[in-house]
Amino acid sequence: MLRCAGLYVSEVDDPGLALSQALAQLSEKIELLANTVGVVMCNPEFVESGALRHVAENLPFDVAGVTTSALAVNGSGGEVALSIFVMTSDTIRFKAGIFELNEADVEGSLRAAIEETGEGPDAPGLVLAFPPLGACSGDEFTEAWGKVFPSTPVFGGLSSDESADFANVKSICRGAISALGHSFILCYGDIRPRFVIATLPEGNILPHAGEITKSKSNIVYEINGVNAYEFLKNIGFANDLAPLGAFWFLPFLVSQRKREDYDGVPVVRGMAAFGDDGSASFRGKMDQGSAFTLMNMTAEDVLEETAAKLRSALEMPEVNGILIFSCVVRHMVLMHRNPLEEMELAEEILGSTPFMMGYVAGECCPTSEKNGAHVNRFHNYSLVALVL
Repeated sequence: MLRCAGLYVSEVDDPGLALSQALAQLSEKIELLANTVGVVMCNPEFVESGALRHVAENLPFDVAGVTTSALAVNGSGGEVALSIFVMTSDTIRFKAGIFELNEADVEGSLRAAIEETGEGPDAPGLVLAFPPLGACSGDEFTEAWGKVFPSTPVFGGLSSDESADFANVKSICRGAISALGHSFILCYGDIRPRFVIATLPEGNILPHAGEITKSKSNIVYEINGVNAYEFLKNIGFANDLAPLGAFWFLPFLVSQRKREDYDGVPVVRGMAAFGDDGSASFRGKMDQGSAFTLMNMTAEDVLEETAAKLRSALEMPEVNGILIFSCVVRHMVLMHRNPLEEMELAEEILGSTPFMMGYVAGECCPTSEKNGAHVNRFHNYSLVALVL
């Protein structure tokens, strides 16, 4: 059995009062079983005031997670808040950890952190991963987890905040708070995770397409054999005066068809900038040999896909709770009308089903199962949901 509940803390200036708010909701909303853990998300102001650390260190269970620009649970939502998605079970065990990232050896530092949990080499049934933003591509984290636990699904999100340059992002575990830390939760035992991914409606695909003919990690040098900048300029995507902000809302729908574990499901990528050499950097890997099409993105599109996919989640059997991470760009798209509209829509659709939703700077979620193993992928511009 697994039980879930979302706690919501609005008090940011008084750490003692923040803890009291969390504990009062905990006793009201859920009875803790033998094993409990919490996914925590908060505005960076809770880090600065000390409220996050005080709450995390005084709850009767471990927590791990990241900072965010906005979050919601049943009945509450906002931009300056702290929330904890509580999971408790007699049949599922949880281990939380955090490690300082070694960019030269992501896999090695990850293995060392897992060893510190004391669980040995046994593979968990689910990994909840909360990597730092900016240290390296999100794909490197999902791929490192895949090497350590080849068949285990990996779900999570990169740290974010409400600033223009994400200067205050943090990863969190218990009382440890770090800009370069990668926090995580390993779930062992009778856990049956299901996943849904919302991107953009199929009708939003534009007639512009290409093949990545030269790239390294997230840097694209040539498209269809042409310098990346020149190709994108020729189709009207770029010009000499294009500001960085012009890139934010033009997603690339990418088929990573050269991957050994390619399952036919495309991922969405966002572009970050042009280099002096005409290369284009993206917010996730752009494998050489991948094909892409451009897409259009509006607030209406975001809400349409979110509603459809969350309704499909509710149709699954035995839904005990839903953990939702949405890309911070989806939050930005809604700013001109109602920045909390996607969260309010989620609350309306999910009703009494326990949930927590927060904005992240990149999403980790499997796209399918292939040969008995989950195909873990890193996403941009997407909403991902873990159905428990």
